[in-house]
Amino acid sequence: MPATSVIGLQWGDEAKGKVVDLLTEQHEFVVRYQGGANAGHTVVAGGQKYKLSLIPSGIFRPQVQCVVASGVVLHPASLLAEIDGLRARGIQVGSNLMVSDRAHVIFPWHIEEDRLLNDRCTGGEAIGTTMRGIGPCYRDKVGRSFAVRLGDLYREEIGDRIAAITETKQQMLGAFGPAASSVTLDAAAITADYLRDAERLKPFVGDTTSLLLDACEAEKKILFEGAQGSLLDIDHGTFPFVTASNSSGVGVSCGSGVPGRYVTKVIGIVKAYSTRVGGGPFPTEQDNDTGQHIRERGNEYGTVTRRPRRCGWFDAVAARYTARLSGVDTLAVMLLDVLSQLPEIRVCVAYELHGRSTTTFPSHVDDLRQVVPVYETLPGWQQEISDVRRKEDLPRNARAYLDRLAALVGRPIEIVSVGADREQTIFSGN
Repeated sequence: MPATSVIGLQWGDEAKGKVVDLLTEQHEFVVRYQGGANAGHTVVAGGQKYKLSLIPSGIFRPQVQCVVASGVVLHPASLLAEIDGLRARGIQVGSNLMVSDRAHVIFPWHIEEDRLLNDRCTGGEAIGTTMRGIGPCYRDKVGRSFAVRLGDLYREEIGDRIAAITETKQQMLGAFGPAASSVTLDAAAITADYLRDAERLKPFVGDTTSLLLDACEAEKKILFEGAQGSLLDIDHGTFPFVTASNSSGVGVSCGSGVPGRYVTKVIGIVKAYSTRVGGGPFPTEQDNDTGQHIRERGNEYGTVTRRPRRCGWFDAVAARYTARLSGVDTLAVMLLDVLSQLPEIRVCVAYELHGRSTTTFPSHVDDLRQVVPVYETLPGWQQEISDVRRKEDLPRNARAYLDRLAALVGRPIEIVSVGADREQTIFSGN
């Protein structure tokens, strides 16, 4: 059975959680394969809002197997808090959740490194980290010497290993000078806390790679849930203002262990406009009344951090790049209703760079800083659309806007969201 992947095509926060929730009822597995608790997926169902960071958005369908795969980095206490919070609201979390024993573990030193390093290597412009230790944990994963995987917490020698790492990390943090003077790492306390949390997590921990490969060979229906967005991809995004994992479609296989040939459909998720959190270039940003209007109407504040997001017009140059990068088949355009009160809407159709027009997304961040967006202006549709359920019932100008986005990105639009709730969705053919 073909597997489907849901990938954000912008700088994250594209409302992927809603699309995954809608598609879950058609699948038997939902898989998170990269990122960590820096991801914030919001699902609204029955008037209730649920915020997820590590657990797949399929958790609201108890018959679906949710998987946190080996490419994810996790903080055990945060995962347990998420489980407890869902259970307190009546959501079943038990055998329907499996967490990879290969997933790497975030420790207190990772969080301290995140805090101390955030603005040191980018000329004083913060990368935009959520300060949850995600990047430093991935760095140790690649470095190997100080890496601990979730399955390691069940080995007899883990206490000695944590003690040795703690001693070295304390020395390393001391090199940061006064900024780290108050940081004290207690190996015994850390070991006790993590072993306690590991014991609570034990019923959920298993070999997710084998589970998913078996599922593929048994032709099960699998849905892969991306975190962050393709423009934040560590290799192909706006480096260094990116996340620490492959958040574009190229990350599905390495993060889950499932060969790419099993993924036969990719849905690219975009907002009807653009947003970004933290530093880095943002060619279509509107740091003005228009940007503030979009922010307030779209509630553009981080799911995890509540930081106000930077807002701007839709960037078709960037979206076409990431649609190609991620192998996208169809698009889901989210939050179209946010634009409903604007008299006119602009779309970036090209860049001017060094006096020349281009539709190629620059590979270097300094070039992206220098581009001047070339806009096309379309008329708005100053009426509310949150009750619309068929594309033909949308205002003519809203339909024209969607058609223009599809043409510019080069992919058909399959899903249109006109509100946060499950029901506020238009599917192609409806």
